[in-house]
Amino acid sequence: MARVPTAADGLPAAGAASAPAAEPWRAIDWRSHQRWVRVDGRWANVISLGEGPPLLFVHGLSGCWQNWLEQLPAFAAAGYQAIAVDLPGFGVSQLPEREISIPAYAAFLDRLLDALEVSGPATVVGNSMGGFVAAELALAVPQRVQRLVLVAAAGISSDRAKRAPMVTGARALGIVTAWAASRHEPFARRPRLRRLALRFVVRHPDRLSAPLAYELMEGSGRPGFVPALDALLRYPLRDRLGQIVCPTLIVWGDRDQIVPVGDAHRFERLIPGARKVILPDTGHVTMLERPLIFNGLLRGFLAE
Repeated sequence: MARVPTAADGLPAAGAASAPAAEPWRAIDWRSHQRWVRVDGRWANVISLGEGPPLLFVHGLSGCWQNWLEQLPAFAAAGYQAIAVDLPGFGVSQLPEREISIPAYAAFLDRLLDALEVSGPATVVGNSMGGFVAAELALAVPQRVQRLVLVAAAGISSDRAKRAPMVTGARALGIVTAWAASRHEPFARRPRLRRLALRFVVRHPDRLSAPLAYELMEGSGRPGFVPALDALLRYPLRDRLGQIVCPTLIVWGDRDQIVPVGDAHRFERLIPGARKVILPDTGHVTMLERPLIFNGLLRGFLAE
């Protein structure tokens, strides 16, 4: 029988005395906002803050709910129910019983919102693979998505990728990141190691605080990585993007080394009415690299 997760799993330490003003997330007792939700017979780790219109944040490949630490408290304070989840096979959520796929992840989000008793449509914000899943949710269950935010979303270049070499490389990377998972603290605290670990994800890793870098690396080495990458490469999205009917914002870093910035222009062209914002000197995780700018863009989009 699978272990039922405990309240202490997957939570960053909180301590108001040590939290700088620029990082309010460090002062939060995250245990008071954590829920374990059973979806399709498996446990999912969910963080929910605040009350108001639902705002769902979806992490990417090798990510976890902590990818949204700079957004959750800000939007809870702004009058939203800010929700972040570890997708099945990532963070501390259990692997799904069935094969990982992009449609299955979208269906998981739909059922998760049902389990959280979110009855109305939500604004869904997805980074990388999470953007791919968010777009699929908007296509499969359009009444569920009021607004869509694609943050360096996968789904366009991936449909042209050479699968075998990437999956082989991903398996090797999975072994390396699993080894590094128990060594995140020294990697996060030493600028040189931080640059080594995050240089393909973040434009300037040394500008992240050590605690935030540590939480960003918490997503690595999880069992869902390789099957999710394979699912991402196998599932077509491009030809259906014209069917998305909700308002869509596209946010990208101009120095993204994971998903090329050219995909931002393609998403904008293919999704009716979509608009894009390109952030200069920024990498793959704009919400962590430029949190004040990102949060301002999201607030403006929500107010439209």
